Amino acid sequence: MMNRRRTLISGLVAARFAVSASAAQISRPVPATGAIGRRKLGSLEVSSVGLGVQNNSRKYETTVPCRPEQIALIQAAYDRGVTFFDTAEAYGPHECERILGEAIQPFRNRVVITSKFGWNIDPETGQRRPGLNSKSDHVKRTVEGMLRRLRTDRIDLLYQHRVDPEVPIEDVAGAVKDLMGQGKVLHWGLSEMGLKTLRRAHAALPVTAVQNEYSMLWRGPEQDVIPACEELGIGFVPWSPLGVQFLTGWIDANTRFAPGDIRGGESRFSPENRPHNLQIVELVKRWAERKQAAPAQIALAWLLAQKPWIVPIPGTTVMAHMLENSGAAAVRFTSNEISELNSAVRAIEVRGERLPAPVLALSGVEAPPKS
Repeated sequence: MMNRRRTLISGLVAARFAVSASAAQISRPVPATGAIGRRKLGSLEVSSVGLGVQNNSRKYETTVPCRPEQIALIQAAYDRGVTFFDTAEAYGPHECERILGEAIQPFRNRVVITSKFGWNIDPETGQRRPGLNSKSDHVKRTVEGMLRRLRTDRIDLLYQHRVDPEVPIEDVAGAVKDLMGQGKVLHWGLSEMGLKTLRRAHAALPVTAVQNEYSMLWRGPEQDVIPACEELGIGFVPWSPLGVQFLTGWIDANTRFAPGDIRGGESRFSPENRPHNLQIVELVKRWAERKQAAPAQIALAWLLAQKPWIVPIPGTTVMAHMLENSGAAAVRFTSNEISELNSAVRAIEVRGERLPAPVLALSGVEAPPKS
């Protein structure tokens, strides 16, 4: 299996690099999107499976992937019908925006790109500072930097990455509305916000999408956030839809995480909890065999089956994995099958927290009231 993957990766990358730099700028044909399909986040139409561009400058285990390979991967995703690409200023910081901007130049007007603001990052240097910052002037300066790095004149969907506990969400919406008036932002959304903040934000400026962690491994949004999105007509974009690789079967009871790998600080992957939580991986593997699909495809197809306005954004630095993930939309469940699978998933109680405590504390935060 590994040899087949290496052969596939080598062949695709070699084919991509065979195109000359000048030829790469030639207008690319519009890809067929039938296999992947299309969905709507509010009024925004995207491919039913997107691509998360987060670890393409630095992997979980802190190694740095080959930049030309990452650009080739993004372009190959477009050729497969992926038209929804997600990144953030915090990824790098700034470097993933640069990688995405370079990769999509030949077909920028045919895709939807997102980015996110909200961390206290210097808009020019990328230096990380303590805390969060969604003050109006900072948001506007941050977007100017995004536009330069992404080589574009507009952000199709701009998220607040985390709620700033010192800035009323109405002020944030006002800053985004100003950017919309200038044509620099087309839609906006929130990530990991408190439920009251979502409603206030939507009342101030209609929200297109919410981006929260959601997968078979973490089903928290099912309780309140997804019902609220359904009520308000807001799309839902699950980040980490493969449970930071857990649902692919790449992590087992003997896996040890490298220093700096955030997964090492998540108690759901601790030696005490992981053997229990592997039950859900075994469930995915059984369904993969049953449907003649890869485990990752089952995990993504399960998300797609929950609501027609859910669009997962699996990220990867490996060509073969991108090809696998983008094929998830072809996996279909009958109504009886999805009912059976849902029951089996919900019968497994995942043990441990999904993030290290300091990071988790930034989720579900409510913005202060407008004075």
